[in-house]
This record gives sequence, C-alpha cells and structure tokens, in this order.
Amino acid sequence: MEPVTRFQKDYHIDLRDVDFKKELKLSTLFGFFQDVANLASDNLGVGFEALDKNYGVAFVLMRIRVEVIRIPILDEEIEIVTWPLEPGKLEFERDFIVKDKDGNIIVRATSVWVLMDLRKRRLKRSDSIDLVYPEIITERAIEGSLDKLRAGENLETTYHKTIGYSDIDFNGHLNNSRYVDYIMDCFSIEQHRNYRIHTIEVNYLNEALPGDTIILNKDLSNLNDNTVIVEGIRSENEKMVFRSQVKIIKKQG
Repeated sequence: MEPVTRFQKDYHIDLRDVDFKKELKLSTLFGFFQDVANLASDNLGVGFEALDKNYGVAFVLMRIRVEVIRIPILDEEIEIVTWPLEPGKLEFERDFIVKDKDGNIIVRATSVWVLMDLRKRRLKRSDSIDLVYPEIITERAIEGSLDKLRAGENLETTYHKTIGYSDIDFNGHLNNSRYVDYIMDCFSIEQHRNYRIHTIEVNYLNEALPGDTIILNKDLSNLNDNTVIVEGIRSENEKMVFRSQVKIIKKQG
C-alpha cells in the first residue's frame, strides 16, 4: 500500500464491543484508536513490529482527549480517520475522527504519543527513528492544546484494582484502553443508565505492571459543572499512574 498521511479504516460494532445499553464501550473505542494508529504507522513504515525490530522502541500514549457527539450502537458501521501532525522533539500528535455510515462526525479525538525504549524503559527523541510524512497536515480534530490535567482536590477512594493477565499489552504494561474500563467502573450502573459521557481526557503518567494494585480515587466536587476527576495511584509506592477528567451529560427522556 502506498504511504499516506491520512489513514482510514471501517469498523463494525459487534456484541463483544458494547455494554449493557448496547452502546459501544469507551474502552473498545480506545482500542479502535490504538488499532488504527498502529495500522497508520505501519503504512508509514513505523508500525510496532518495525519499531521494535529496527529501533527497540514503541509508541506509547501519553495524553488523549475524546469528545463524543453520539456514541455508536450495536451493529452499526463506522469509519475512523486518523492523521499525525509534525512531531516535536519528544512528542507525536495524532488526531482521529469517527464517522457514521452517512458521513456524519460522531466522535473527535486528539492524542499525544512518545517513543519508549523497550529495554531501558526510557523516552527517546522523535528524531531517533526515520519517519517521513507524505504530506504535512495542520488540521485538528479538536482545537486547542492537549495540556496536563490538574489534580483532584477532594478525592475519595472508590475501589482497588490489581493488574492481571487480561490487563496488559505486548509492551508488558497496562493497556491504555483498560484504564478507561477502570474509570468507567467508578460510576454505578444507574449513573451509566442516566448519564452519558460528553468528553473524557486521560493523562498516562507512569507505567502499571502485572501485580501492581491501583487505588481508584474520584473527585465529585465539580459535579455542578458536570465534571468528575478520576485518578489512579499505585498502592505500593503512592505514585500517580493516571489522571482523568470526565464530563457527563444527563440523558434526555
């Protein structure tokens, strides 16, 4: 396939992809983003196998913001379009839009990735790999910079989660989509029934490895602004693993 900067792939929403409301799980959507990002990178010669073999590195997601206009449902066909921006010294920005079968944009996302040395577990500069984009795209799926999230102020512990086999990816650490499941589990079934996610933003701050126990804390002090902060702290050393901000909307009817 000829290298392209703007890459797209179709997805069908199957039973395994949805929750009890027959709506696409956010963790599955994050999995789709990870999949199409790797396919797009592979098209440019820097997929995960090539990066590992040629440089001993991998792309690691650091920050992501997702705006949900409408969540896809069971048996729906969607198209995900993704494209990178010019890399900085350390960071690679990649945007996504999700379209329904009629071409309507139903989800927008923007993300920041870095290169990690898989042996030394250290970050590498963007110019440590040979990567050339066929065209330079400046268009953004979401306007504005993707800054670091502020810490929660009135945190209460929701539950503890120990990382196991089903949580880790080929890099050997907690997969970015599983964090989203942990965040969603901070809300009750009744809350999921009555509210929907408008935006979710996640900062991935430190690796979580098999056997680690994460303490999930939630801050509801800004609920009047429909904003909830969820943080994950490694119980063994109290190191922050991730921080997220979720904006919710009450469902109509």
